[in-house]
Amino acid sequence: MADRYRPRSAVQRTREGNPSKTAIREGVIVPRAILTEPDWSEVFKPSPDPAIEAANARCREVASVEWQRVVPVLEVATGVGEVDHATVKDLCVCVARIDQAERDLSERGLMVTAERGTVKNGAATIAGQYRTQLARYIRELGLSPSARTSIRPPDEVDGESEIWD
Repeated sequence: MADRYRPRSAVQRTREGNPSKTAIREGVIVPRAILTEPDWSEVFKPSPDPAIEAANARCREVASVEWQRVVPVLEVATGVGEVDHATVKDLCVCVARIDQAERDLSERGLMVTAERGTVKNGAATIAGQYRTQLARYIRELGLSPSARTSIRPPDEVDGESEIWD
């Protein structure tokens, strides 16, 4: 179920209609843009340590795949603009870091041996924190099934037949 206390975006209000006839401020409507994929080597920097470089290379790959999967959908469905670039980039970083933490959990397990004995693997905590942040991004960008129920596709304009034509 959509969050009834969270206001709908201006694009969503315009698309769905404005039954309350409340004025939609022009400054709120973000011009649509085609987002360019960031240079992931700036986020996940190359490292001289082979183990860290392998993890960072995988993070770059996972983030890039997520960007290519999500951005085309967002550009069509929600009307993301250049101002949303950082949010989408952070979403991809969260996905890459969750992948990294899950790989560590698979390799070392949930419990690891430390100075004080067997303790919980820190990657479990990190994965949980990234999942919480990812859930926020998913809700904000309308990427979950419940968030999508409140977003309607744009109506045909000026005789345009299909959005994919």
